[in-house]
Amino acid sequence: QVQLVESGGGLVQPGGSLRLSCAASRLTFSVYDMNWYRQAPGKERELVAGITRAAITNYSDSVKGRFTISRDNAKNTVYLQMNSLNVEDTAVYYCNAHHVAFASLDFWGQGTQVTVSS
Repeated sequence: QVQLVESGGGLVQPGGSLRLSCAASRLTFSVYDMNWYRQAPGKERELVAGITRAAITNYSDSVKGRFTISRDNAKNTVYLQMNSLNVEDTAVYYCNAHHVAFASLDFWGQGTQVTVSS
């Protein structure tokens, strides 16, 4: 059973930083594209950042310049460094592993809450 386990969420003041981690197990991590999504209350889940197996990154316009996604294939872990957080970043953040060649190989973590509040 593939597992994606997020950690690093919490409560932070506006302007602060958090670093999310997602540890993957029971999959060949290096061949998967890895993504971070988020879902705020009453809103649809949205893609925040992605990193391909070739380490090409992409970001939503709302986080570009503030968030950085990275991966460590030796540790089977993907990270999301979040800086200059604002209240609009409050959401549950989900890790996603997606195999480009096999669409059915798509896995999700359980999510980690990020709350930005003064």
